Amino acid sequence: MDKASVTRFMLLIVAVINAVLNMLGYKTIPDELVNDIIAVGSGIYALYMGWKNNYLSKKGQKQKEVLEKHGLS
Repeated sequence: MDKASVTRFMLLIVAVINAVLNMLGYKTIPDELVNDIIAVGSGIYALYMGWKNNYLSKKGQKQKEVLEKHGLS
């Protein structure tokens, strides 16, 4: 397992624990903080996916050239 997978799994565990505690009536994390964290995380994820799914880096440009050379794009 890589670091990113472990991090995502741990965040999922924290979210599930928080949801269960909220259902039981315990307010562990303020709703405003949760909304802010989700907004920032969504923005970062969108930027990351935009970067990874396009040929913006030098490596990506080389990959695109290889794909075009072999008629796969």
